Amino acid sequence: MPDVTDTRQTESPEETGPRSYDSLLSDCVHCGFCLPACPTYVSWGEEMDSPRGRIDLMKGVADDVIPLDDVVRGHIDACLGCMACVTACPSGVRYDLLIEATRERVEEVPRSAEDRAFRDFVFTLFPYPNRLRALIPALWLGTKLGLTRLAAGPLGMLLPLRLRQLATMAPPIALRDAFTSLPARTAARGAKRARVALVAGCVQRAFFPNVNAATIRVLSAEGCEVIVPRGQGCCGALSLHSGRTEEAKRFAQALIARFERERFDAILINAAGCGSTLKEYGELFADDDAWRARGVAFAEKVRDINEYLAALEPRAPRKPLPLRVAYHDACHLAHAQRVRAQPRSLLRTIPELELLEIPDGDQCCGSAGTYNLFQPKSAHEIGVRKVDNVRSVAPDLVASANPGCTLQMQSILRERGVTLRAAHPVELLDAAINGTPLA
Repeated sequence: MPDVTDTRQTESPEETGPRSYDSLLSDCVHCGFCLPACPTYVSWGEEMDSPRGRIDLMKGVADDVIPLDDVVRGHIDACLGCMACVTACPSGVRYDLLIEATRERVEEVPRSAEDRAFRDFVFTLFPYPNRLRALIPALWLGTKLGLTRLAAGPLGMLLPLRLRQLATMAPPIALRDAFTSLPARTAARGAKRARVALVAGCVQRAFFPNVNAATIRVLSAEGCEVIVPRGQGCCGALSLHSGRTEEAKRFAQALIARFERERFDAILINAAGCGSTLKEYGELFADDDAWRARGVAFAEKVRDINEYLAALEPRAPRKPLPLRVAYHDACHLAHAQRVRAQPRSLLRTIPELELLEIPDGDQCCGSAGTYNLFQPKSAHEIGVRKVDNVRSVAPDLVASANPGCTLQMQSILRERGVTLRAAHPVELLDAAINGTPLA
């Protein structure tokens, strides 16, 4: 295996820098702290479906003791990549780097024709916002005709499980909002204190356009000039987390080149899964002399919108929002980026908003990028646990900082005939600051 870059600070400065795959594997001392944190281990209680067990498989394959076959690949595919184990691990094991490197190797083993065709379909569609937008009229019509409800019902059982999952995840769509373009530049209100760029995302741009609009309005109200660079595409997150590393690099290079054309104080993202990848660009290009410095420079400016706003002294007055809000910790925000307190502190600046903690709130919802498409049965089991925990606190609304999490939870709620509003934390701030209505 190639070297894998671990750039975190350790006790000894000389221990930072590129480390081999084998070296990272040896960090695991098999203590078991990761077991209760791992959603698939909680589901099935199988050692090989825990981080510790998967690391054993990785080591066996690396040492040529275990063949890289369909059985091993099944256990690797079953991992959500939620990174809860990274938070739980007392030894600092970089499971995030290990699972990405292992998935790259797993993709070298031929898949079945059906599996390959479905994966090709997903990766031909989801990383391309213009292609997603082209599907919106059909999805809108299908929703209006009740086809998504049919897919969730008994007739949907006639569909292959993966296609049924894809159909039931379609969110309510407003055609006018979905095709609205973001302004290239939005001036700061009052004295300008920063010039920032917004990464618009793919799923966010197509299915949750108001999150980007709310982000721009809130930043402007807080004194930031906001630039949305034209022509930006996917950040590469979905590809990277699925072992398609070269594809992820191509997406990342194109995005970096777009944002390098101007100078910004910060590069902001409002989708947790994208944010974790944007912050890893230095590691992604660690072995590329032409792109390493550019990747590091880009990553150093990346901030999640919650992270960035929490560091600003609030300027815009907040109006009361008398709501009981359950805050869901998106895995790639809480575990991968270690951003936990900031969204909560922002929500607490809103008068009359009651912030509720979800039981086992650090457990994944089952979305995990494309996981709920490729592993729908496991994703549903994990998602049901999350939805049950959310409903247990009787909220008026659930707040999530990642579009995939919102799609996953809303799909399961619809399946149960339950209506529970969902919003990004920045949409709640926008409602409190600018008086914009919540959906």
